[in-house]
Order: sequence, then structure tokens, then C-alpha cells
Amino acid sequence: MKIICIGLNYRKHAIEMGWPIPVEPVVFMKPDSSILKNNKPFFLPDFSANIHYEVEVVLKISKLGKGISAKFASRYFDEITLGIDITARDLQSKLAAAGMPWELSKCFDGAAPLGRFIPVKQIGDLSNLDFRLEINGSIVQKSNTSDMIFGFNKLVEYVSKYFTLKTGDLIFAGTPPGVGQLHRNDNLVAFLGDQPVLDFMIK
Repeated sequence: MKIICIGLNYRKHAIEMGWPIPVEPVVFMKPDSSILKNNKPFFLPDFSANIHYEVEVVLKISKLGKGISAKFASRYFDEITLGIDITARDLQSKLAAAGMPWELSKCFDGAAPLGRFIPVKQIGDLSNLDFRLEINGSIVQKSNTSDMIFGFNKLVEYVSKYFTLKTGDLIFAGTPPGVGQLHRNDNLVAFLGDQPVLDFMIK
């Protein structure tokens, strides 16, 4: 199972991070050991002093595909949820400044908490879907999928040029603005529309 992540897919997030607006999807990957399921707590690691949250809509691939056209892409995923791309921001800044890969800052154990999946047929219009992240009862990130630079179908088309997509693979579709630091005893609750799909603690 692959975890394919898309960086800088919301213009305002790219701006808040000081990165140029991408002209094609920015792709990186996480190992399956990053997945954190069933609302289990995330334990702050000792190798970073600046761990950040990034809420993202996540697609689950439902069948094998390669070189998929955008017009057929919706046939290849049938469930979505929200996940958190947990990032060691201090490590990311250090690695990026040196022109090095980001893996150490984004791919560590537990760095991809994953919510409860919902069938796409229960969602409605995926191109106009509200979602948000609350921490300790306050909204910290709130957006709509219409704000993505590259929509779901385009992402499936793009990544399938390079990787054969297999049943169960995940695509984290990028985060909106409002990312910030996590602290011990924070409670994160992520909502897809008005449905809470993820609810976990920081330890």
C-alpha cells in the first residue's frame, strides 16, 4: 500500500509557506508505518521541537490503474476521508534549505493519522466539499475542495503516469492555509462537511 502525498495544492498555503505556486502537482510519499488508525493518540517525537498539523482530504484507490485519464479518474476511487500530514517543520526547513529530500520531516512513524472513510456516493459534489480541523474546540483550518489547484481527477491522472495505482493506495490531496504547531494534550477533530471523521489526542 502506497501513501501518495500532494504538497502545496492550495495557493494560500503555498503563500503562507513562502513557496512558489506549483505549475504541476508536487508529489512525495509516506511509508505505511506512518498510518495512525482508529483515533489512536499521536506521541510527539523527541527529534523535533516544532511538529505541525496539516489536514487533508484523502482518497482511497479502489482498483488497479496506470496511465489513467482525468475523465475516467473517478472510477478509480470510491471512498474519502480526512487525514493529517504531521510534519516536523524544523527538520523540513533545514532539509529544504540544504536542497535535500523531506522524508525525515514527514515520513516518521504515526505521521499520517487517518480518519473513518465515507463512500463517495454519500458525499455529493466532491469538487465543492467543505472540510475543517478543530483543535481543542477552535477551528484552525477550514476550506473547500474547490480551492485546490489540482482537483482529485487531475491528481489521479498525474500520479498514475508515474506509479501504478493499486487497490488500497491512498492519496493525501494537500492542505489549505492555517497550519500550525501541535502541543501535548491537544485534541484534534476533523470534519468532512459536518461529519466528524477523525478525533484523536496529542501525547
